[in-house]
Amino acid sequence: MTAQNPEATRQAEPGPPAPEDRTRVAAWRLLLSNPVTVVSAVLLFIVVFVALLGPWIAPYGVNDVDVANQLQPPSAAHWFGTDDLGRDVLSRVMIASGVSLQVAFVSVTFAFVVGVLVGVISGYAGGLLDTVLMRLVDVMFAFPVLLLALAIVAILAPGLATTMLAIGIVYTPIFARVARASTLSVRGEPYVQVSRTMGTPWASILGRHVLPNITGPIIVQTSLSLAFAILAESALSFLGLGIQPPAPSWGGMLFAAQGFISQAWWMSLFPGVAIFITALSFNLLGDGMRDVLDPKQRTLIESRRKR
Repeated sequence: MTAQNPEATRQAEPGPPAPEDRTRVAAWRLLLSNPVTVVSAVLLFIVVFVALLGPWIAPYGVNDVDVANQLQPPSAAHWFGTDDLGRDVLSRVMIASGVSLQVAFVSVTFAFVVGVLVGVISGYAGGLLDTVLMRLVDVMFAFPVLLLALAIVAILAPGLATTMLAIGIVYTPIFARVARASTLSVRGEPYVQVSRTMGTPWASILGRHVLPNITGPIIVQTSLSLAFAILAESALSFLGLGIQPPAPSWGGMLFAAQGFISQAWWMSLFPGVAIFITALSFNLLGDGMRDVLDPKQRTLIESRRKR
């Protein structure tokens, strides 16, 4: 028999999980234990699934005109009824989900990249650069979001690309403010000060120390911005300055339905419900993630549950 070294055996045994791992596990458990957050995540999964597979699973073509069956109420043949041109409302709602989510994700990604870059550089550099960048942000904040988006679209001409660019521009200042505030709280930490004293390049400090510690508020803001981007795209399309026909969009469907509310309620009901569910799910998911990513809020919730 081979003798085993007890000390080596103890060293080979896995130790207790690190504090960061325990915190991460507790955060995931807290997130999954919130039924509202779980339901909102499931609803968003369904919306994304429909958006991705809509062109293949839609029962009818998005622009299949059937004048003989116009303004038909919901039935076995048309679950959501038909519109004034006889087009299947269900198919149009399904295809429009892909358009709305595409606009939301692309525009928020643009705002995320530009806004976080501006906010982090402004908060870390300080001084004159911080003053100049934040004054520009304040100027953009002086205009209502939808009004500024309308002005941009009116100047550049309506369309899919213009809608995404306009929504991305108007939400960039929000990400810049969030990133700057978080960077200011991290900039004074000892590990950041030590890195600056050692002459570490600022890009390395931002990438290794600042950005990983400000992801919580930015992730929450991303979820909330996706909800507002859905609403903004629907509003622009409703006003005729967003997605242009014959491409379907939830806002465009509401605009087409406004003249048939009394005789074809389903034309406005189902696109409106789609907008409501998607925007609300993003908002609720953002609230749940905020409770989990905020240490103070997470501790408060855990203490309440223990009591």
